[in-house]
Amino acid sequence: MSEQKTIIQEGKTALGIELGSTRIKAVLVDEKGTPLASGSYDWENQLVDGIWTYELKEVWKGLAESYQSLAADVKERYGIPLTTAGTLGISAMMHGYLAFDENGELLVPFRTWRNTMTGQAVQELTELFQFNIPQRWSIAHLYQVILSGEEHVPRVRYITTLSGYVHWMLTGQKVLGIGDASGMFPIDSQSRDFNRRMVGQFEELTAEKQYPWKLSEILPRVLTAGEAAGSLTAEGAALLDPTGTLQPGIPMCPPEGDAGTGMAATNSVARRTGNVSAGTSVFAMVVMERELSKVYPQIDMVTTPDGSPVAMVHCNNCTSDLNAWVGLFEECLISFGVKPDKDTLYGTLYRQALLGDKDCGGLLAYNYFSGEHITGLDAGRPLFVRTPDAAMNLKNFMRTHLYTSLGALKTGLDILVKEEKVAIDTMMGHGGFFKTREVGQRVMAAAVGAPVSVMETAGEGGAWGIALLAAYMLWKEEEESLEDYLSRKIFAGQNGYVVEPDPADMEGFEKFMKRYQAGLAVERAAVEVL
Repeated sequence: MSEQKTIIQEGKTALGIELGSTRIKAVLVDEKGTPLASGSYDWENQLVDGIWTYELKEVWKGLAESYQSLAADVKERYGIPLTTAGTLGISAMMHGYLAFDENGELLVPFRTWRNTMTGQAVQELTELFQFNIPQRWSIAHLYQVILSGEEHVPRVRYITTLSGYVHWMLTGQKVLGIGDASGMFPIDSQSRDFNRRMVGQFEELTAEKQYPWKLSEILPRVLTAGEAAGSLTAEGAALLDPTGTLQPGIPMCPPEGDAGTGMAATNSVARRTGNVSAGTSVFAMVVMERELSKVYPQIDMVTTPDGSPVAMVHCNNCTSDLNAWVGLFEECLISFGVKPDKDTLYGTLYRQALLGDKDCGGLLAYNYFSGEHITGLDAGRPLFVRTPDAAMNLKNFMRTHLYTSLGALKTGLDILVKEEKVAIDTMMGHGGFFKTREVGQRVMAAAVGAPVSVMETAGEGGAWGIALLAAYMLWKEEEESLEDYLSRKIFAGQNGYVVEPDPADMEGFEKFMKRYQAGLAVERAAVEVL
């Protein structure tokens, strides 16, 4: 304890803060990445005039309260005030639209990644660039407001993401980490910058509008992991800590998005590695050895925090329907006077799935609470269906719902593995889907055809990930890559549980997926009539 107290007093620490969709979290770590203290603040987005948004005043309230919660944790644990840190990093949910005028005033309410109002822009830009532009990307939002003729467009002088905005206010620097930048506009992985050809194409496309700005003038400057990104100003310190205890001058790393910090937190930045986050929604990211051969609307191309190309498969639905069925079984048990705890309930039901037929015995389900772009549905209906001769039992039922939780994801991953021949050496799993030991991993390994590992220590999530990126900037050795730094200094010696893909499971999942693809017509009909 005295050693940790000295480390904090001498500023031999890295502070990471991440603004997630439901929580702002702060974590303080030492040089080995060991968490010393943490704090958080809960918040929610708001639907205002049809726009999913967060008010900027709520951003600063949440940051200050999250930091105060961290400082209080330091005081309680170590009996000292938190006055400084060795380095600081800011992370936030990616994408969206934050546009400012020449005075730094916000022109329209923050439009988050959750908004899907950019369909026309996406169609035109994807065709123009020959590069998949998802609806949530910043460039899609910018072009959509141009197409829609919104009156604020001529006054735009800067656009950025949430992490870029916070970093700008804390340091005065209009910069962005390359991972977060890759969710604004396509990146050239060779130059580690926005794709100049596509920037030029966009400027040609909008030239007739004669705006008093060019795209190249209003985007943030792109930085990669390890580069210096300014330092905390006196004004920035006051925003984080209105009590005045936190001192300015702390070196800051490039602000990053939640995808990049997730890669850092799971040690998934090396080529041929990936990570999958599976909970209410699910997404997988695979670090590529090369670019894809063509455009796939199911695959988003982003980057690691050090600029390597990453293929992302993002699906809206994962465990919500599975959780609903588990809740029904719980209700049934309670009616018989039995009330198991949640871990026992989930663990028992999940393990039943491993005893089921490899192809789920002819059962079929769709977990679509909402639409799923990968399978072409704008809306969803949770659905369970079977033929009269299907093997209906609890084991197959549970296996079906675990399989279908990854059905849309596997559709996207199959493009990478089967069509693009992408090599995946290992996947790191995290999220509620993997909580029951081995079960979720076996299903995921069957889906992707690669070993799936779950770390015994999940760290502190994205806030921990950005703290590691800040630590890398400050303490890396000369020419030391991010991959080497994480593997040798942060994750060395950490034990994980690895599950290899079982050929029989893989064959069974493939049979299930044929039924899944054929049955999409049933799901579409359900959307139409229910």
